[in-house]
Amino acid sequence: MRGNELSERKKLILKAVIEAHIETGEPVGSKYLTENKQISCSSATIRNEMSELEALGYLEQPHTSSGRIPSDMGYRFYVDSLKGGYAKANAELEGMSELMKNKMHEIDKVLESASKLASSLTNYTGIAIKPRPSAAFISRFEIMYLDEHNFIVVMLTSIGNVKSRSIACEETLDRENAERIPDCLNACFAGLSADRITLPIVMKFEGMMSEYAGLAGTLIKSVYEVMNEINGGSLRYSGIDHLLQYPEFSDMSRFKELLGALENQDDILNMISDGDKEDISVYIGSESPLKVMNNSSIVFKAIKDKEGKTVGAIGVIGPTRMDYAKVLSTISSISGNISSMLDGGTHIKNVNNLLGEGEDNG
Repeated sequence: MRGNELSERKKLILKAVIEAHIETGEPVGSKYLTENKQISCSSATIRNEMSELEALGYLEQPHTSSGRIPSDMGYRFYVDSLKGGYAKANAELEGMSELMKNKMHEIDKVLESASKLASSLTNYTGIAIKPRPSAAFISRFEIMYLDEHNFIVVMLTSIGNVKSRSIACEETLDRENAERIPDCLNACFAGLSADRITLPIVMKFEGMMSEYAGLAGTLIKSVYEVMNEINGGSLRYSGIDHLLQYPEFSDMSRFKELLGALENQDDILNMISDGDKEDISVYIGSESPLKVMNNSSIVFKAIKDKEGKTVGAIGVIGPTRMDYAKVLSTISSISGNISSMLDGGTHIKNVNNLLGEGEDNG
């Protein structure tokens, strides 16, 4: 943990400055801190300590006559201190039980709901991240027969998603022949990532489809579409408008720059891929590789299943003066609840059991 050079009094004053700035958004002076009951020092002593904190790089003085504001280094010390002992969220997180009751069975939908919950609890922008998997594949194919000219292909993916595609065929297809289709798909494509599907495998599939070989092209196209979806990674945001409540984002040109950065999913996904896979990751201001986020912070936590595989992440984006104590507690509690939800079985089975049986979604 950083800040070993700080005395307990300096730590107390730094914490008070940061929390006051988070609350007011204004520079904090020594007179304001003398009213803090936890700091039993004179105004002169506080001024000296604040000057030393500034010299050490923990505080900044934006104007000669103003008080101080935390630097990124100051925020970093504050966050690292919190991460050592943040508590479980309290009654606010009772909303988590509502997430458990929703009728969902895909992990990305669970993450999206968790992102909305995080946004509503913290009043910042929530993020739900589906990471780029390494060589994801379709583990099983099934079909739902509708009538002689229509059926649905259901695909269970290796990352816990259920995808479906509606298929229409010109020739008449009876139920018995339709039920042979998933056997052909499973024999040729189940367990293979996109880069391992070769021309001989495609030709084998067409041969197995025999008199229904005309459907092979449509089915293969659906397989590749789903492969592209599950290998791409994605980000979803909740409560973007929350940022407009903060002075840091009142300049519409800067706000649009931030929105542009958020729309560039590759940069955000790369940042999250490089984050701490075990602990909560926090990028404060200039620590972020995205330069337009100098006045922003991003906090996120990876979600893992019982095998330790990362299935997604949730977090929030807000101003650098965000309420880190509340954010860390909220993200920790929500991510812990989702991990518990996934513990003990496959994603689909466990989410169904805990959230209630949902209908298949494409």
